Amino acid sequence: MAGLAGGHGMGCRCKPRVHTGKPSGARFKIFMRWVRHILAGAAVLALSFSGLAADSGHGGGHGGGEHHGLSAAASQFHLGPLLVTNSMIVTVIVALGIIVFAQLATRKLAPVPSGLQNVAEWLVESLYGFIGSLLGPELGKRAFWFFGTLFLFILFTNWFGLIPGVGTVTYGGEPILRGGNADLNTTSALAMLFSVLWLYWSVRSLGVGGFLKHIFAAGGGGKGIMGIFMVLVFFMVGLIEVASILSRPVSLSFRLYGNVFAGENILESMMTVVPWLGWIIPLPFYFLELLVGIVQALVFTLLTAVFTSLMCNAHGHDEHGPGEHH
Repeated sequence: MAGLAGGHGMGCRCKPRVHTGKPSGARFKIFMRWVRHILAGAAVLALSFSGLAADSGHGGGHGGGEHHGLSAAASQFHLGPLLVTNSMIVTVIVALGIIVFAQLATRKLAPVPSGLQNVAEWLVESLYGFIGSLLGPELGKRAFWFFGTLFLFILFTNWFGLIPGVGTVTYGGEPILRGGNADLNTTSALAMLFSVLWLYWSVRSLGVGGFLKHIFAAGGGGKGIMGIFMVLVFFMVGLIEVASILSRPVSLSFRLYGNVFAGENILESMMTVVPWLGWIIPLPFYFLELLVGIVQALVFTLLTAVFTSLMCNAHGHDEHGPGEHH
């Protein structure tokens, strides 16, 4: 991984190890590998919440076409048997945008990157270095496809919701598009997808016995009555830990949803405070929301990566997991 993790900026001038003029070597093979992971991850994330979005509320609407801010329920329509929401459309657009960008950036890989390849390498290398520092080298290599895609998907979905017209251009009294993460179904699906992968990575790294021991018997010991007392104490602590694990999807999804939903409503409210100044009053809040979009993507990715690292690297078993070479 030295080729990928070793770059520290855009356009790193590495000597190509080829004599044919075609991009090859470890650095470019690894880069292509992570791009494929990101493409696959984007597709998985886009599909993961589609079923949930079908249950997105009571149809969302303000009634009578009167506008009172962004509704908490996404508007719905049927595309054949499929129930589609305006927030789902945004998430599909963002996922397709990531896929198209990755395809264009890696269409003609060159030993000395330039253009879109330069941007893509810088982005992937920066994310890989950050995520690898949290997860460790082996787990980082194994799980980068998910956490890298998670950050990009949340970030660009947040920013897409700030494009003028998203949430404000309506048809039949309902917005045609709305911020993807301003829909609780989207953030809940991301959180639940992470929870499933977290359980898989944890069991894979520690085994079923090690997983249960980490939760219910961490630091246990003692003999006689004291030993029984310690077993009961750690069992109760384990139950609290289980409750904490089960609550993670709720806290993760509501944190992201609440910040994005509140931010978009603030922007909409600022546009209507003084209608004839609606083009200038929201500007400070708009730039603040650009920053919030980055922060929320970083917080979601950071928390999920830390949760994974705390469990999978608990006993240093990660280097010896069965999926080491995947």
